[in-house]
Amino acid sequence: MASFPLRLLLLCLLFPSLGLWAQEGSNTHEPTLFLRPEILVGYTHPANKYFPKSTGQKGLFLSLLKSSSQSKSEWARSLHQPKTGFSLGFIDFGNSKDLGYAFSLMPTMELSLFQKKSDRWNALYGYGGSYMNTVYDKENNPNNRAISTHLNWTFRSFISYDLVKRSPASWKIGIGYIHHSNGHTRLPNQGLNSYLLSLSADLNLKKSESDLNPLLSIGRQKERQGFFSFSASNGRNVLSEFFSERKDVYTLSVSTGRIYNGTFKLGVGAYYRFYEHYYDYIENGEALVMSLAPYFQKNAFGYASCLGFMASGEVMLDHVGIELGIGVNIYKPFYKLDWQLNEGFIYDEVFYPGELTWYYEFKRSISSRLGLKYYLLNNSRSPTNNFFIAAHLNANLGQADFSELSFGYVRNFKKKPRIFSCS
Repeated sequence: MASFPLRLLLLCLLFPSLGLWAQEGSNTHEPTLFLRPEILVGYTHPANKYFPKSTGQKGLFLSLLKSSSQSKSEWARSLHQPKTGFSLGFIDFGNSKDLGYAFSLMPTMELSLFQKKSDRWNALYGYGGSYMNTVYDKENNPNNRAISTHLNWTFRSFISYDLVKRSPASWKIGIGYIHHSNGHTRLPNQGLNSYLLSLSADLNLKKSESDLNPLLSIGRQKERQGFFSFSASNGRNVLSEFFSERKDVYTLSVSTGRIYNGTFKLGVGAYYRFYEHYYDYIENGEALVMSLAPYFQKNAFGYASCLGFMASGEVMLDHVGIELGIGVNIYKPFYKLDWQLNEGFIYDEVFYPGELTWYYEFKRSISSRLGLKYYLLNNSRSPTNNFFIAAHLNANLGQADFSELSFGYVRNFKKKPRIFSCS
């Protein structure tokens, strides 16, 4: 099973979605509720050489979604009244013996696309966790190097088109992508990437008295405000299949930027990270340190550290924040040995370090993160001081590096409004 910290991180994903679901106080009417059964069929990309054969992926999702068409919140207006809720999913990977099944729970949001030209196109995103009943095993399932823990992160991104829009059921087709990964908490972790077609129906459970938010048709304020934030995080990862014990990654970060219309937060900042695995590998005088970088032992703490800058974008939905960040590592010296250790191989009982390629330079330099935040105070009220708890998946370029749980503080500055029309 996955470690307790990863289970805690996945549990934290539920709190933001509960916050989205519970926001009734600012609504003029009860919002429309939808029950969406969905059938998916598609293809799971082989994660590694000799990956088990599959007869094709099949899935069934059941989503409970709430329209924000009657919400007074600024985020609902800025995002053109998205639908938010939960999705429960069952996935059959097409090989019950070696790949098994996934049982998923994901907070979900659906946004309208091309609203000025058509109201039939939508984008759906889900981010949560899955239980996988079949995982990698060196003796009994050696060719499935995609998944090695039962509990995993799951991300879903789909585009759909409304074929039929009518009450009480509306039909739609979609195409998209689902990814499963344990966030580098155990190796191997190649991850499962699936490409799927979907057919679904929206069953209207409760209809509001009006389909139009009256606030959309009048002038409103376009606002921006500055912010400053800092956070402290504790993550977990493993170094390699040879050093598979989970150890900590500590992060301190600061950021500043602007919030637009109380909904879109854009920021830039800096971070410092300390990898316990890197430190112990240096202190213990392991083979690659002694043969390739013995000078690391003169300052194990420094060479186990990472410094970088990051730009981030966040969508704030009252108590909830959905964040994506792209950064640059300006100092991560140990990643050279990390790469050589994980890309190396054993031949005739001799270990050969991996070759440093152009792709190594790219992965060493680019960092990314995706996660959810839950704020103590409702952001629609623009509190001067706020606190949050967050769960993030961090990556080197697109490959998972570590999963983390963080706590942070935000200082919001005075708003600068100006009036404009919604026509």
